[in-house]
Amino acid sequence: MSEASSRDRVAYVLKGYPRLSEVFIASEIYRLERLGLPLRLYVLKAADEDVHHDVVGRIRVEPEYLTQTTSLSGSRLLPWLRLNLGRFAPVLGRSLRRHPVGTLRAAGLALAQSVRARRGRFGLRKIYVKELLLAAELADRVDTAGDVARLHAHFAHGTTTVTWLAATITGLPFSFTGHAKDIYTEDLNPAGLLRRKLDAATFVVTCTDANRRHLEQLGSRTPVHVVYHGLNADFESLVAGGVRRAAQPTPRLLAVGRLVRKKGLDTFVEACAVLRDRGLDFEAVIAGESGDHEEEVRARVRRHRLDDRVTFLGPLTQAGLFEQYQRAQVFALPCRVLEDGDRDGIPNVLMEAMACGVPVVTTGVSGIGELVRDGENGLIVEPDSPAELADALHTLVKDPGLVERLGRYGRETIAADFDARTTAARMARLLTGSGR
Repeated sequence: MSEASSRDRVAYVLKGYPRLSEVFIASEIYRLERLGLPLRLYVLKAADEDVHHDVVGRIRVEPEYLTQTTSLSGSRLLPWLRLNLGRFAPVLGRSLRRHPVGTLRAAGLALAQSVRARRGRFGLRKIYVKELLLAAELADRVDTAGDVARLHAHFAHGTTTVTWLAATITGLPFSFTGHAKDIYTEDLNPAGLLRRKLDAATFVVTCTDANRRHLEQLGSRTPVHVVYHGLNADFESLVAGGVRRAAQPTPRLLAVGRLVRKKGLDTFVEACAVLRDRGLDFEAVIAGESGDHEEEVRARVRRHRLDDRVTFLGPLTQAGLFEQYQRAQVFALPCRVLEDGDRDGIPNVLMEAMACGVPVVTTGVSGIGELVRDGENGLIVEPDSPAELADALHTLVKDPGLVERLGRYGRETIAADFDARTTAARMARLLTGSGR
């Protein structure tokens, strides 16, 4: 890919970076760089994490972090502005001088959304004022760089709002990738905001066909493209080095995911209780970052007296996860859709387990059915059904032939349909073309 013009860079805009749970974004950036796409990377705030995946260290582009503000939560708008506006006054002034029409238009969009989305009869939804200030700084940084041809945001809520407003100021085209809760949860894009951002974007990317259908139902004419994540770069390297499934004296059940409700890890614990009561010998492992459902999951382990069966490992790097997959006989992730619409797309950990030849048991929610075909390369159970999940896990523990067959077809599925180099090349074509 040639660097023909002075304005040839794509500016990626992220909420936080680097994030352990968002290694798929770091892998996308790394692969785009490998394809020769020149990038800039703007981040709304630094991720407060000490452990990073190896791929982050192989990314050449240096992140630029936008100015931090004090928290809006519990604050009145005018006192908050008195504390924070001074930090943004220079960039607002430059934006008005360089782009008077675009800046005023962006301010109008932010103000209108603040009114539309307010929770009472009076006042404003304050977050859009903050996002306007961040957008002015983003526009200023892009203007100063002088080489950005397009803005692209990950996640369709706050980060995309900032990017949309910055694109309005500068006149540059923008696009975004929608993932899961950011496109399904109304409160993250209230009062028709997601449709307005869809209309303003030149194209939209999402990671499942189920997501594409959902976005297209909003009625926008903006094209929506499906680009699957594929395996993360670190994990692909580990798999390429060879998977050595280690036989375990005791059947090992593995679940990986942030400890949040949509992952269904409470259902996994309940299924473990059913298996224990049936007399099955097994050990279970839960790996993943802490979340708002962690205490509930741990409480269920204690309630069922499963402390000697269920181990919590916390967050792991890709190398740590690879080791766990090689030791697992079965992988389980009984995802669910929450009341507010929050759900997964296609959890990356399902692809990782399948790439390692571990048979997966999951649910058919959202885009998971695009990856896992029941009885062919995995098993599908109903959400919130511990008994059905226990039946599927029990079947696999007792049937090594089925384990081998599902594991083999799972590997073949990842190799054939979810090759990350192919998906990265598709993403690069979208970012360097019109996206239509």
